[in-house]
Amino acid sequence: MTGHTNTLPRSTPGSQGVSARALLQFIDQVEEHGVELHSFMLARHGSVVAEGWWHPYACRLPHVMYSLSKSFTSTAAGLLEAEGRLDMDARVVSFFPDNLPEPVSDNLSRMRVCDLLMMATGHDVDTLGPITARGVEDWISAFLAQPVPHEPGTHFLYNSGATYMVSAIVQKITGLTLLDYLTPRLLIPLGINGATWDQCPRGINTGGWGLSIKTEDILRFGLLYLNEGEWQGKELLSKAWVAKATGERIANGDDVNSDWCQGYGYQFWRARHNCYRGDGAFGQYCIVMQEPDAVIAITAGQGDMQKVLNLVWEHLLPGMLPQTIEGEADDEGRLSARLGSLKLPAPAGSGDSPNAGANSGVCYDFSENDQKLKSVEADFASGAAALTIRDDTGDHRVLCGASPEWIDGVTRLDSSSDRRVAATGAWSTPDTYTARLAFTTTPYGATITLKFAPGGLRYHYQPNVGFFGTERAELVGKPNA
Repeated sequence: MTGHTNTLPRSTPGSQGVSARALLQFIDQVEEHGVELHSFMLARHGSVVAEGWWHPYACRLPHVMYSLSKSFTSTAAGLLEAEGRLDMDARVVSFFPDNLPEPVSDNLSRMRVCDLLMMATGHDVDTLGPITARGVEDWISAFLAQPVPHEPGTHFLYNSGATYMVSAIVQKITGLTLLDYLTPRLLIPLGINGATWDQCPRGINTGGWGLSIKTEDILRFGLLYLNEGEWQGKELLSKAWVAKATGERIANGDDVNSDWCQGYGYQFWRARHNCYRGDGAFGQYCIVMQEPDAVIAITAGQGDMQKVLNLVWEHLLPGMLPQTIEGEADDEGRLSARLGSLKLPAPAGSGDSPNAGANSGVCYDFSENDQKLKSVEADFASGAAALTIRDDTGDHRVLCGASPEWIDGVTRLDSSSDRRVAATGAWSTPDTYTARLAFTTTPYGATITLKFAPGGLRYHYQPNVGFFGTERAELVGKPNA
């Protein structure tokens, strides 16, 4: 890229050899297959040629990255190596003499920084569970206490605890959190502002997850790697580091049809078609395509992550040609309109019901249940539906616009902390109200179905994605006497 501005250049798809028709087909297939994307950006030859957000998601909002955070953590290790402050062959135990178990096993003693980065620590199970278990304050000691049955460097196992340890090493060396270390060296030069990162109980950034940034920030990060560490004429990362981090450091499977079995680098996944990526749970992607000279940034709330990549390979990759594309002016016009009007599907139905008044303001109580739900009350008098859901953490009020309109708010519903929510709803039958919620800085959303009947309410909360599945039982409440 040229110039010295933090505004990314924009261009038409055809002028950069990208087919607008292929982009339209990609969006068509995303929506026809029910793939829940929240945002999408494509840059080719250094210029953004397509970008869109599925309302109520928006370009100004950060989004949780989950394990895409790992690629940023890896980058901090690369910067420290370039500064001469970190040796990839340094033993992990050497950084934490006060946290070691007794005795230190031979395999633990041989674990190196590079083993952490390439997910080859020698563990049998991901250490994320043990280090983040309830009541654990010292994650470093918890990690080091886990058995290491395999020789480090020989056995691939996806291990978010390993990435946390890289973050801990960065903080041990620099005295700065991972985020504070990266901010002047990576984030500010790239034009990434407002990033946040979760911390462990001892104030160390979680490393393997917990970063929140905007979609364009993902794209900038990918462009830096595509350009072999150069940004606007300045070397932020060495070419040697980029090659080392994004090349195959260890094999991770032999399924030719899986993008999770193409090899693993230093917190980057190799992918099919000679590409590589950072990725996070539920479809957070930074896809770097070296041969066509392109980067794709995606945020999503999608359970089947392979489905997203399949659509990229099937529609976008073949649509990138070595020459400019003429004759697609109409398609480019349709594409621009389509990208500007993307939206999540809203519940189908009516904005009102002849039974709304009778069901408005009635509080329904629920007997003890696994969801900790205590009561539900809906107020339909104001036009917008106001849902008040009480669980063991308190009352949660969500305003739902009349479909397809969304109303923004803040809630702790299904969360331990405040988060943004947008909601819309409709009456699918005179006695059934359906609300769709989008927690717009996260991959998460939910559909709430209220089925009113004489003497009771059937309540169903259906998350879009979840680490432990999405099935939740329908609950039946009784009117508060």
